[in-house]
Amino acid sequence: MMIKLSIIIVNYNVTHLLKNCLFSIKKYLGNSSYEVIVIDNNSTDTSWKDLISEFPEFHFITSETNDGFAKANNKAIQTAKGEYLLILNPDTEIEGFYMNEVLDFADSKTNFGCLGVRMHDANGVFLPESKRSVPDMFNSFEKLFTKFKKNNSKSYYRNDIGEFEVSEVEVITGAFFLVKTDVYNEIGGLDEKYFMYGEDIDICYTLLNHGYQNYYYGKASILHHKGESTIKDNVYLERFYGAMQIFIDKYYKETKPLQYSFLKAGLKLRHQIEKIKLK
Repeated sequence: MMIKLSIIIVNYNVTHLLKNCLFSIKKYLGNSSYEVIVIDNNSTDTSWKDLISEFPEFHFITSETNDGFAKANNKAIQTAKGEYLLILNPDTEIEGFYMNEVLDFADSKTNFGCLGVRMHDANGVFLPESKRSVPDMFNSFEKLFTKFKKNNSKSYYRNDIGEFEVSEVEVITGAFFLVKTDVYNEIGGLDEKYFMYGEDIDICYTLLNHGYQNYYYGKASILHHKGESTIKDNVYLERFYGAMQIFIDKYYKETKPLQYSFLKAGLKLRHQIEKIKLK
């Protein structure tokens, strides 16, 4: 019997969060047709190995080097047997018996690209990156330099879509990213030029460019311990703003030179501001 869902989790030095994530999968997916593949990205903390005996029904693999989030996912996905892939962050927890409902929704769509769910932090605060637009000159300025949130479809965080709604959307998050395995392979998977950050925006945009439709499914939710697995230092800033630079180089440099110039200058300025804040 074919497995319906392969859940892919990349771990890096967050054993305590990973353990909670795996427990939530066991609790809420129950007897569903699924597998879990955990790939450790050369963690310096080897305590994750204790989870192998604690979760014997899950598959654990290791990477000898840390080549980033995208590459690790692509490596693990090569072993996946599911019709669908769910790329899931280790610092998340499933919150309900909704997976079959979500998969039925995906099955019902003829041009299904990807799907994300409503995310909130440990304080219950909704995370707006759950539903986003593709970055352009206007919404990027809004995100980088203003606190004003427009309620229209052009805003970076799709504030025109309700938190609990189900709607087509351009960009979802890589923390919970559902996609058909065949489609993922067709478009080439996550772009490995991204070490971390930006790869979710890129793959969503790639799906749209291939004629697929992406969805935000606000009736389902995950807890995302946002930031607990990330150290906000210069390395983080280089990777984050570097990822945005990769994206605009790839999609705007040749086709939209005016937008490219504006976005490049805006990213550089914002990066400098954030570096000053660290001092």
